[in-house]
Amino acid sequence: MIVVTRLNGSGFAVNPDLVERIQETPDTTLIMVDGAKYIVRESMAEVIDRIAAYRARIVTMAYGTEPRSASELRTATGPQPVLAPVAPLHGER
Repeated sequence: MIVVTRLNGSGFAVNPDLVERIQETPDTTLIMVDGAKYIVRESMAEVIDRIAAYRARIVTMAYGTEPRSASELRTATGPQPVLAPVAPLHGER
């Protein structure tokens, strides 16, 4: 979940996997896959950065490595995780 801020200042959490699109007209609006709309104080770039950091955190947890801050992830120069290929099911090639 990522935490964003309503226009009245209260924070709430959103499942970033359910965000269909983000608009800035001029307020930032999150449009969810079920059609729900949330207007938030954060800019579109801030929301995208939070989603990217959330997904990076999930990947680091899956690999059992120490979680890093979003700024460290953006500037990381070390080896990057590689996903292993999946074996085909029986009868598939």
